[in-house]
This record gives sequence, structure tokens and C-alpha cells, in this order.
Amino acid sequence: MPASRHLSYYRATATPYAAYAPLQGSSHARVAIVGGGFAGLNTAMGLAERGVRDVVLLEREEIGFGASGRNGGFVFAGYSLGEQSMLRQLGEPRARALFDLTTAAVQRIRQRVVDHAIPCDMADKGVIWANWFRDPAVLRQRQQLLAEHYGVEWQWLPQAELRQRIRSERYHDGLYEPDALHLHPLNYAIGLADAASHQGVRIHENSGVQSMSREGLQWRLRTAQGDVLADQVVLACGGYLAGLQKPIDRAILPIATYVMVTEPLYERMDECLHTRAAVYDSRFAFDYYRPLPDTRLLWGGRISVLNRSASAVQRLLTRDLLRVFPQLKGIKVDYAWSGLMSYARHQMPQIGSDGNGLWWAQAFGGHGLAPTCAAGELVAAAIAEGDDRWKQFADYGLDNAFRPFGYAGAQAHYWWQQGNDWLKTRLEG
Repeated sequence: MPASRHLSYYRATATPYAAYAPLQGSSHARVAIVGGGFAGLNTAMGLAERGVRDVVLLEREEIGFGASGRNGGFVFAGYSLGEQSMLRQLGEPRARALFDLTTAAVQRIRQRVVDHAIPCDMADKGVIWANWFRDPAVLRQRQQLLAEHYGVEWQWLPQAELRQRIRSERYHDGLYEPDALHLHPLNYAIGLADAASHQGVRIHENSGVQSMSREGLQWRLRTAQGDVLADQVVLACGGYLAGLQKPIDRAILPIATYVMVTEPLYERMDECLHTRAAVYDSRFAFDYYRPLPDTRLLWGGRISVLNRSASAVQRLLTRDLLRVFPQLKGIKVDYAWSGLMSYARHQMPQIGSDGNGLWWAQAFGGHGLAPTCAAGELVAAAIAEGDDRWKQFADYGLDNAFRPFGYAGAQAHYWWQQGNDWLKTRLEG
């Protein structure tokens, strides 16, 4: 990979910005946010937009270092827990209320890109869910479920129409989600940070919080070179654990996913895609991919407890790509990387408070862009306005993930589902 010196395509094409200085000395803030990914940045933006600008955001590495700057860039509604399971667990009114938070978040992301002129290559072209299997039942059932219980209309794509857009004999039919988009997630994160900073939020990179302690009615956060005394603290660290509160850290499994980006395809892009929509398929262990503005193809997939090397990621994902687009045999891969997502056992975000000024927002499980935006809004509204809508997530608490044994369980479940996908494919012939 000639561009392997870069951690990812996103880092290689990141918007240049002046680094935010590490925290130095002692200061005070109404709110301290730990984590410079989407959950933390959206909370900061939500607070600033509500007039709360005495906010400090502390990032251990750099803005968007974790999953927020490494993911596929898909922006659509929903959660890792599927719509059917959420409906069964909560009933229609509560399930729809949670789902509606993410549809509103998609629009908020779209609007923030425009309002703040964020250069993140936003492609407001929808997302296609392509059927890996011949049986259309799973697509028909989801289409009906979304329409009847969530008020969402996805468009049916018969096989002939789907294959005009996606030049692969692998798929049989599909659904098109029009109210979805894709973008350069790291540049979106950098843009959010810039917008928050211009509204008064104090951002510090390379400022890992080493300890957090209660002092009277406030919290003291210490870094290598400084400390902050804050009235409220929000922990938003995702799969890159802060190590500050055991009940919060132990409630998630950091799980790796893999992404690669090809060389520019130029006219060869038309050999595989005749659409600007992003795509993922109907298996549990699905592929996801999208065309990039410079005619590269971004391809992602798989989940694992292993954070593999770039060369291993390239090897695995190239094999997956050629199963779908054998006509691209011989293309080069310029970037490959992995990153850690945060998963909860119940497959839903964990958004909560201890009642003493400590908040958390984590476990977005690979569906992060819209749910992190929704979470930031909920936490910001709670702190700024006393809004209690965050309690809608009370059923999805800090269940112990039982690391390291939870890793074995998660990997075994993935392999089991992957095996089911393989068996169904073989049976269909």
C-alpha cells in the first residue's frame, strides 16, 4: 500500500487545522466533556447552541481519533438493535420515540454541515440495502415494519433496477432509504470542533484525563499538565476507555471493524457502481461501501475482537470486495485500517447520569453518526434546560459486559451468525 504511512484515508485527506493546545494550569468550567469524538462534540455543540459556553472538552489524542474518524461515513436512522427487537422490547410508542430521535439527528447533521460550511464531502444521495439472498421476505418485512410502526417509507428496488445501480450479480433486490447520506466523518468531526470552538467551547487535544474525583458538589479532572474543576462531567469515550469510572468502562465491549480504500478507479467506477448512494447488504456480517469524490471506493466490513494490522485488513476486505465485484480484480488498495467501536450487551446506546453531575454517552455499536448526535442533544438539553428525555434510555443501562469473557461471547455470536449467512447462501445455490 503506497499510502500506508497514513493511518487512514480520512487522516490523509483531513481538513488542516491548528492543533488545539493541551490543557495547562488550573481552570473552572460549568461542563467538562471527556472525549473528542462525535458524542462529545455533539454534546458541546448542543450546549453552545443553548447558550452554555463555559465548556471544556478534553481529548486524549486528537479530534476524531477513535471510531468517529475511522468509520464508513454512513448517516441514517436507527440503532444497532434492530427495529423489530426495539418494538418488541418497548412497544410502539416508546420504540418510535427513540427511532424518531435518530431521524431528527440525520436532519440536524445535514443542517449543521450547511450552517457551518463544513467541508466533509456530504453526499445526500441515500443508502441502498442490497439483498444478498434470493428470498425477498426479509426486505419486504422490514419495509412493512418501518412503514407501519415507524412512519418511514423505503423504496423497493427490483433486481433489474438494483443491478443498473450496483453492477453485481451477487444481489437480488434491494431497498432504498432516501433520507440518508454519507460523508467524510473525520472532516465532519473537525468541522464540529471548529464550530464549537467559535462558540466559546474550549477544546484541548493531547489532554488525557488521568484521574477524576469528587470535591464537594464538583468534579476535579486532572491531566498531565493541568486540571479542571467542573460542575458537570460528560464521559464520551466510546471504545477507547477513559479508565475513570469502572461501572461505565465495564459496560461496553470495544469491538474492531475494518475499512479500506482503493486507488482511484476513474472510469472503472462505472464497472461496479452507477449510483452515488452508499450500500450495505442484508447479511448479519454485511459489507458496506460507498463511492468517494476522487473515484476511489471505500469498503468496510466484519467485526472482530482483533484490531488487525493494515495488511491483514487489506487481505480480508479485498477478498470480500471481489466476491461482489470480480470485475475489479487487480485494483490496488491505498489505505486500510481498523478501529474500535463500543458495544453494549443490549445493543443500544448507554445514555445516563448518576444524579450527581456525572453523565455518560457511549455504546453506539457501529451506528454512530445519528445516535451520537441524538445523544449529544439529549445530554445537552438535560444539563442546560433540565430536560428529562434522556430517561427514554433508562431500560438500556450499564449492564456489565464481563470482559474479557464477553469478547469470547461476542466473537462466537458473530461466527454463528456468519455461519448462518454462509449456510443460507449455499442452500439457495
